[in-house]
Amino acid sequence: MTAALRFDPIRLPPECEQLRKEVRAFLAEEIAAGTFDPHKPNREDTDAPEFSRRVGAKGWLGMTWPKKYGGQERSFLERYVVTEEMRVANAPTRRFFVADRQSGPVLLKYAPEHIKMEILPRICRGEICFAIGMSEPNSGSDLFAAKTRATKTDGGYLINGTKIWTSSAHIADYMIAIFRTSPPTKENRRHGLTQFLVKMKQPGIKVNPIGQITGQYEFNEVVFTDYFIPDDYVLGEVDGAWKQATSELAYERSGPERFLETYYVLTELVRAVGPNPDTRSAEGIGRLVAQLHTMRRMSVSVAGMLQAGKEPVVEASIVKDIGTVWEQQLPHRVRDLAAFVEETATNRETLERQLDFAIKTAPKLTIQGGTTEVLRGIIARGLGLR
Repeated sequence: MTAALRFDPIRLPPECEQLRKEVRAFLAEEIAAGTFDPHKPNREDTDAPEFSRRVGAKGWLGMTWPKKYGGQERSFLERYVVTEEMRVANAPTRRFFVADRQSGPVLLKYAPEHIKMEILPRICRGEICFAIGMSEPNSGSDLFAAKTRATKTDGGYLINGTKIWTSSAHIADYMIAIFRTSPPTKENRRHGLTQFLVKMKQPGIKVNPIGQITGQYEFNEVVFTDYFIPDDYVLGEVDGAWKQATSELAYERSGPERFLETYYVLTELVRAVGPNPDTRSAEGIGRLVAQLHTMRRMSVSVAGMLQAGKEPVVEASIVKDIGTVWEQQLPHRVRDLAAFVEETATNRETLERQLDFAIKTAPKLTIQGGTTEVLRGIIARGLGLR
């Protein structure tokens, strides 16, 4: 069946612009206080628990959720503004971002009430960190090839197997993971997967860091050995997690973080060329900004669909695919333009340092959130091409 592909033009309402001013003022105070340096993407302070709590105190985590769970019942468009400003400022969001973006919404839909009451307010306060357990060795972004077993036992399940590319698992308090509870069928290879809530600081879990060429450790391998999960930590339908995961990925793949991860090199280039750029620089920057504006309009449109209660899986995949390719190529395009920047530019050293880091970190962008090949398969199915 072919999906109806839509990117409705959506403009942010006035309350979003007021919120934007508040977020910018907050971030300016944090920068002035030395919490983080927006010009240093390769910093080591990406896990900033106190910053996370201060963001929570502002009411900017779980802000679309019901007030009974600590949320603010605000719109997805308002949340979009907060995410956008945090990303543009290069703020240290690692501790709270996954929980706010997608783990919390999964718990809202599928967790028992006592778990919602226990965990969701803590997410809103910026107290806990989540990881996502989807990819596995030898399967990558092919979610339905997962082999990590969840075997039924008295009162719960025993987990054995490995997850990989699990961002922030080394600092996470919880993981929402998909394990195999039954074999796939000939008719449906998606059958047999179940979603679970995993407590990370428990026996039976070993987290092995995966180093990156940048020298940072963000990805991890997580090995489960007879790890026990109680029955009430099952999320949703046993053997039917593929439907839940598909919905979850619409949250994961459509936000501004999917095209702003290397954005800092563009702003630094603009600073370097100054108010009177030559024709080549002006044309190059103009093209990049036009492309950025187009992706942003598409991303805002998906946020509007989420606000309306829709599940724009194909549209989100398109945003992630286009955004990943763009932010991966951006450092190389900026490097070409920077070759014509005057050596006397006051921020020349900063720009070169940022480019060095951005070029090194770019390869990971087509792994996190789903590889480009898998995304294009989803898009092709949605368009009726396969």
